[in-house]
Amino acid sequence: MSETLRGGVIGAGVFGGYHARQYARLPGVTFVGVYDPHPERAAGVAMPLGGRAFADLEALLAEVDVVTVASPASHHAEQALAAIAAGKHVYVEKPVAISVPDGEKVRAAADKAGLVVACGHQERVVFQAMGLLDVTEQPLLLEALRHGPPSDRSRDVTAVLDLMIHDIDLVLAIAAADPVTAEAEGERAADGVWDAVRAEVSFDSGFTARFDVSRMAEARRRTMRVVYPSGEVEIDFVARTFRNTTPFALNPDFADTPAAADPLGASVEGFLQAVRGLAPRPVVSAGEAIAALDLAVAVEKALDEAN
Repeated sequence: MSETLRGGVIGAGVFGGYHARQYARLPGVTFVGVYDPHPERAAGVAMPLGGRAFADLEALLAEVDVVTVASPASHHAEQALAAIAAGKHVYVEKPVAISVPDGEKVRAAADKAGLVVACGHQERVVFQAMGLLDVTEQPLLLEALRHGPPSDRSRDVTAVLDLMIHDIDLVLAIAAADPVTAEAEGERAADGVWDAVRAEVSFDSGFTARFDVSRMAEARRRTMRVVYPSGEVEIDFVARTFRNTTPFALNPDFADTPAAADPLGASVEGFLQAVRGLAPRPVVSAGEAIAALDLAVAVEKALDEAN
């Protein structure tokens, strides 16, 4: 792999802009440009950063070494597979796909080609900065709330695949157990998409995880409470603070660390380190992203069956 990597972005939405700025700012990376079906949107993201707008996906892939898929979720697997077929390492925004079989196709294709696939569950970076990923004691209960106001973004997927999957990934990262049952209820928006969902997942260890997500709220709230045998950790992701009654040596100044200050940047840098062979894996691998997707799909199934 060359010392300087050429990076590009698929999708000129909000997250496409975030990723384009990462490639434009990072040392050892040349930002090439953005592909979007709407060339004017691609130009609006790429040109202020010194990149080009591409109206053809194949043309972008021919010019890059690494690419971020930041298009609507329903296109993630198709575009990730196209990038892998072109021999490119891929960072896929979450979810890695909207079905487990499609996610498995992405992983299998990358494994066969010897390419890196990373997925954009950036909250893992925050958990690592806090020290929660180093805790070996198993939790008894986790309650996660993730609310936000209505938005036109991500209308191709439910609030489960848009919001809840963040917390599902965090649950799977700290629980050494397998999910066994899922129950859910929710409310649909006017377009018929599930926009508010409450779910409870039971694990074979006796651990229980409860999730409450909404894209219909008046204000943005993101909190989590984790109960351990030795105490509790309560996290406010918006205020970037936590309360800890456990004996775990968590970092109260985690918000001031470079990684927690810019979790997307840390996640992208981890991807590039893996591409260069300087790290054994990205922050979140394709396999971990598929595990989160699998449980998210199980919640969606429970939601549909109960409603």
